[in-house]
Amino acid sequence: MNTKTLTWITAAAIGLTSASALAGPQVGTSPWGPNDEIGRLNLMTPASQAAVLTRLTGGKAYDLSVEYFIGMPSWQAAGDPHYRIWMTHTPHGNVVADPLGLGAGINGHVSYTGAAVSMYTHMGTHVDALVHFGLDGKVWNGFSADRHLGDRGWTRGGAENIPPILARGVLIDVAAAKGVDMLPNDYRITRDDLIAALDRQRMALAEGDVVLIRTGRMQRYEDAAAYMADPPGLGMAAARYLVEEGGAMIVGADNLSFEAFPSEVDGNYVPLHTYLLAQTGTPIIELAYLEELARDQVYEFAFIGGSLKLRGADAAPLRPIAIPLR
Repeated sequence: MNTKTLTWITAAAIGLTSASALAGPQVGTSPWGPNDEIGRLNLMTPASQAAVLTRLTGGKAYDLSVEYFIGMPSWQAAGDPHYRIWMTHTPHGNVVADPLGLGAGINGHVSYTGAAVSMYTHMGTHVDALVHFGLDGKVWNGFSADRHLGDRGWTRGGAENIPPILARGVLIDVAAAKGVDMLPNDYRITRDDLIAALDRQRMALAEGDVVLIRTGRMQRYEDAAAYMADPPGLGMAAARYLVEEGGAMIVGADNLSFEAFPSEVDGNYVPLHTYLLAQTGTPIIELAYLEELARDQVYEFAFIGGSLKLRGADAAPLRPIAIPLR
């Protein structure tokens, strides 16, 4: 995230008064009951999963996740930590330190390597839990920071509640529909862009889909500064189309911000995140690797993925795969 984007975010936050907050949008109440913590993931049922499995081709499985490495793209504007990996044990180090008291002979024979990592929850391919963003101190289904957020994370709505995901997946390749390898900086994807791309692909959305948007930005992933600088993203009308008309269960993209900046909504610097997570209970997947699907023109697939069960967390790393459907 560069200085220009941070300036947009700051400007959007200035002037947000308690009166305007009270008059604005409110968090959504779940139709699945007062204890619901997963929102539109409830659209996934045994019947919907079985319907997807019966259409598997048995062909190539596409890995939709990115690699984690020191220097990888990550959100830094708010001071969140970089990705770090360090060795806790190395073969030679164990010979020298002998941490288990086994002696140089055994340590020299058995080569022991161990490592540790430290990272922000919103790094790499990940899924945002519904508590990631809220409105006026509340998150999806009325859970509140005052009552449900402690020193060890959220007691309601945390990432540990996200179930294994098995659903129909749809790729919307907006970049290809525009005739470019990558959408330009700051491009705001519109409702018409999504419809045009779906028409080009001869695809239609259905309730319960995992819908992934390709901007082409993933081609810059190895260059963190270029990947993060002024990314293209969705506009509000496009997000509403996916949920309210398309019936999407989860939405995602190949960028980190998902939405375009500057904000279209006064007093809210991330209106798509609050609309999706807090108002409609729609999880967001970010940094999905979509280049191989786009290259092979695989627009419909079984989306299969599980996130780490990080108790109380606002997001979790995700390792999704895509298998083409008949």
